[in-house]
Amino acid sequence: MSATSAAPSQAKRRFAPLFLAGPATLLFIGLVLLPLALTVILSFNSYNYDTGIENTFTLHNYTQVLQDDYYLSIFWRTLRLALITTVIAVVIGVPEAYILSNMRSPWRSIFLLVIIGPLLVSVVVRTFGWSMILGRNGFINGALTTVGLEPLQLLYTEAAIVIGLVHIMLPFMVIPVWTVLQKLDPTVEAAALTLGASRFTALRRIVFPQAMLGILSGSLIVFALSASSFAIPGLLGGRRLKMAATVVYDEFMIELNWPLGAAIAIIVLVANLIIMIAYNRMIEGQAKRKLG
Repeated sequence: MSATSAAPSQAKRRFAPLFLAGPATLLFIGLVLLPLALTVILSFNSYNYDTGIENTFTLHNYTQVLQDDYYLSIFWRTLRLALITTVIAVVIGVPEAYILSNMRSPWRSIFLLVIIGPLLVSVVVRTFGWSMILGRNGFINGALTTVGLEPLQLLYTEAAIVIGLVHIMLPFMVIPVWTVLQKLDPTVEAAALTLGASRFTALRRIVFPQAMLGILSGSLIVFALSASSFAIPGLLGGRRLKMAATVVYDEFMIELNWPLGAAIAIIVLVANLIIMIAYNRMIEGQAKRKLG
């Protein structure tokens, strides 16, 4: 092959990754980065209830949110419920993923379908189902009334929001952990049991450290989705127990104060990123130390 014909082929190979990644990169820029940049710009605009959005630079939206106890309490509730949801999802999802990884066919496929199946149903439909179960005349209060107990106020409480979030987010915890456990060599755990280690010790010293990266991925997904959830707090929390996403919706669609709503969205995004990055580094550091 001559040097003149080899040069174009080398150029094609050099630019092939760019051509392959180009469409996805443009899509990411158009659907994620550009709207995010416009939201940031919008958050620095002022708003007048008589004239609407004014194209003047101001920090009033951020100072108003960060100095108002009403918004700070909503941020605290959002992060607290997202954290509680993540912890419960870890406690339930990790053992579930471990049991699933030790199942044999066809039971593994059946139970995997049971875990993934709810994702095919709309979040609104599943959340509305929980509102009927937790309602004043729902299944739980009906069972309490049958045995002679007083009905409880379950709907429109933080507990109802957590129940709905755990139910919706649990598959996002089980699948990453199960994927990691599938790559582990089962003979290592069997060797530990053969050498006299208890089942709990084998899980704590061998299985759990190697599953940390799956737990990290699942918990980050659950926390991010829980903190930004809109339908679940709206249906199970009502108008009284607001979370960050419902407040942003109110500012955009009811108050029509788009700059303030954009500022709230950016503050929640930054807070989530800080928490997730710190958690990511902490868990990865622990995994590296345990796995050498």
